[in-house]
Amino acid sequence: MDKKILKLLEADARMAVADIAAITGKTEEAVKAEISEMEKTGLIRAYKGVIDWERLDNARVSAIIELKVAPKAGFGFEEVAARIARYPEVESVSLMSGAYDLNVVVRGKTFQEVAMFVSKELATIDSVTSTATQFVMRRYKEYDVNLVETDKDGRGNVSL
Repeated sequence: MDKKILKLLEADARMAVADIAAITGKTEEAVKAEISEMEKTGLIRAYKGVIDWERLDNARVSAIIELKVAPKAGFGFEEVAARIARYPEVESVSLMSGAYDLNVVVRGKTFQEVAMFVSKELATIDSVTSTATQFVMRRYKEYDVNLVETDKDGRGNVSL
């Protein structure tokens, strides 16, 4: 497994095999075979575009939900995390250390839609003992991609 191939694909999933081969010094066939093997074993899970949804008229609302969970004996947090991950509104689920147990990122069409999802779906799960919701007001960087325009000359903005 060549980590350089992974880093190149992580930076640009659309990078041509020929370009990856040129950068890594491998043949195109070797690169194709390695990528195929990484896909087959699940090391590469998906190829995903980073979309700046705020640029659309029908932008979606995101929220970070902190969940405290009473895990069931023998299952730990896995059972409740797997259940939450099945919801189409859920973008990610992570086990956390610290003040809460699960971090859930949810997207919806409106603030109310997200709030209703939290109150009717997440908060009603038996193992969930409390929720705290923070709405995302603006995204500046996602998956190593800057989502805000930067000034071209580096001098910053000046107001008079």
